[in-house]
Amino acid sequence: MTDAGKGMALDDPMAPERAALIGRLRDAAEILPVVEAPDFAVPFDRFGDARIVLLGEATHGTHEFYAARAAITRRLIEHHGFNIVAVEGDWPDIGRIDDYVRHNAPRPRVGQPFVRFPTWMWRNEDVLDFADWLRGHNAALPEADRATMRGLDVYSLGESIHAVIAYLDAHDPAAAAEARHRYGQLLPWQDEPQRYGQAIEHGHLVGCEDAIVAQLRDLLHQRMHLIAQDGDSYFDAEQNARIVRAAESYYRAMYRGGAASWNLRDRHMFDTVQRLMAFRKDARAVIWAHNSHVGNASATAMGWRGEFNIGELVRAAYGDEAVLIGFGTDRGTVAAASDWGAEMRVMELRPARRHSWEEAFRRTGLARSLTDWRGSKRRGLADVLSQSLLERAVGVVYRPQSELLSHYFEAVLADQFDAYVWFEETRAVTPLGRERPHGAPETWPFGL
Repeated sequence: MTDAGKGMALDDPMAPERAALIGRLRDAAEILPVVEAPDFAVPFDRFGDARIVLLGEATHGTHEFYAARAAITRRLIEHHGFNIVAVEGDWPDIGRIDDYVRHNAPRPRVGQPFVRFPTWMWRNEDVLDFADWLRGHNAALPEADRATMRGLDVYSLGESIHAVIAYLDAHDPAAAAEARHRYGQLLPWQDEPQRYGQAIEHGHLVGCEDAIVAQLRDLLHQRMHLIAQDGDSYFDAEQNARIVRAAESYYRAMYRGGAASWNLRDRHMFDTVQRLMAFRKDARAVIWAHNSHVGNASATAMGWRGEFNIGELVRAAYGDEAVLIGFGTDRGTVAAASDWGAEMRVMELRPARRHSWEEAFRRTGLARSLTDWRGSKRRGLADVLSQSLLERAVGVVYRPQSELLSHYFEAVLADQFDAYVWFEETRAVTPLGRERPHGAPETWPFGL
C-alpha cells in the first residue's frame, strides 16, 4: 500500500463509511498488468458481447488512458468483431486517419489536419501507434470488412464546408454553386466561428440557419441517386453538411449561457454514433471520449444542472448492450495548457482531493485495477458506490491553482459508469514531431 493509503483522519465523521468503501473497492478490484503488457486487455473480454463500448479518460493528455483504450480496442476488434472506432475529434481530421487505416486515397481538404488547438489531443505517439496497428490489421481484410475510425465532434466548420462543396463539384456542379451561395455568409467566419455567434447574439448579423438547413435538405433529397454512385463518399458529404448545420447552431448557442451549447454538441455526437451504427451492417462500436461525455450525465452534477451527454443518450438507446467505462488517476504529469489556445506544457497533476472517488481508489493501494459492478452478483458493490463524491475532470486546460472549482464535480459512480479503470500514477502523452517520418506513405495523416 502506498503512503497515501495509510490511515484516515480521526476527526473525520465519514471515516468508518470511507473505510468500508475502500475495503469493498480493494476486494472487488482486479489487478491489471502494466498497460504495455500483451495481456493487459484480456480482462476486458467480458465486454465483448456489447454493441457499444464507451471508453473514457479523466484528462485529454495522459499516456496511460490513450494506451489502455488502444489496447482494449485492439482486443475488441481482433477477438469480438468490433468494426467502428468513434472518437471525440473532428470528422475531417479523423477522416485522414480513417483514410490511412483503410488504405483509401485521402479525401480533399483545405489545409493540414490537427493544426487547431489542442493539437496534442490526437496528434500524439499513442494515436499513431494505434493507427499503424489498425492499418496493418485492415491490410489483409476485404475493403467492406475493414474497421473504420471516425470523428464525432462539431468544430470543423471551415473544413466541412469545403468538403461538401468539393463533393458536389465532383457530382453536381450546379448544386455546388448553390452550396457556395448558401454557405457564403459563414465563409468569412470559418477561422473564428465563435465571432459569428457573437455577432448574431449582439444583433450585428442575421443568421444563415435557414440556408444551411436548405443545403442539407437538398443533399438528402438526392440521397438515393448519389449513394448509387458512391455510398461512402456520399455518407462523408452528408455528415459534413450535418456538421455545418450543428456548428452554426453551436456557435450561436455559446453566447446564450446555460446548458444549450453543451447539449447541442453531445446531441450531435450521439446522432453521429447513430448514423455510423445504421450505415454499417453488423456495426459494433468503441467510443473514445472524456469521462464527462462517456459517463451517464444524469448521475453527476452536470446532469443535475440540465446537461446530458453521449453516455446518457447511449444508455437510453441501447440499454444493457452498451457498456460505459470510466478511467481515473491520482497523480503524475499531464499534457495541458494553462488557458484555451495557450501553448501545451507538461504539468504536474496534483494528488486527488479528500472525499473524491480518486482518493478512494488511491487508498486501495493498487497501482492499476479494473472494477466492474454490472449484474446482480455485484449489487452490493454497486450499492456502496451509490453515494455522491467528488470526481476530477481535466480537459485540455489544467488550472491547479483553482483545481477544486475548475476540475471537480459531484458524481454517483455506480450510476455514472458500469466499470472503472484505475492508474495510480500516470504520465503525459508525447506529441508527434512536426515532420512526416522518412518512408511513411503519402496517406500518413499526421504531417504538418
